[in-house]
Amino acid sequence: MTLRQEFALGHSELNDFLYAVVGEEKNGAELTVLSLFARLDLDPWEEGARLSRLTKEAAIKSLVDAIASLPGADWTTPDTQSIAAALVDHLPRHLSSPARPSIEKIISHKISQPDVQSDVRKWIVRAGLALTIAMVLWRLFGE
Repeated sequence: MTLRQEFALGHSELNDFLYAVVGEEKNGAELTVLSLFARLDLDPWEEGARLSRLTKEAAIKSLVDAIASLPGADWTTPDTQSIAAALVDHLPRHLSSPARPSIEKIISHKISQPDVQSDVRKWIVRAGLALTIAMVLWRLFGE
């Protein structure tokens, strides 16, 4: 069985970019662009293709935003600027890719939209807990 193109890691034009090191994490491990995008819930190959179609300045800004939005990141703004500029040099130019939300859209969505599913889950758990307590109390004192 032949792998689909998006899983053919050995043949991707984005390998140099995706496996480029963003920096060292607190635990000493190297953080790659691939890991950065994955942690932001972005498809690394699609995001790499999207960035390759942008101007160099726009791609740098997008990467700066991505690095800055990574939870637990402690890079300063000048650091992220120079890191992003170096990473963009690894991008191939003008790759095509299916439409997918950009980093900016996902980050702004996560920041501006309340987590409705999480709120619903909390209320379901609370209602279940209240029902359980009521049943136990009824069993103990209701008979």
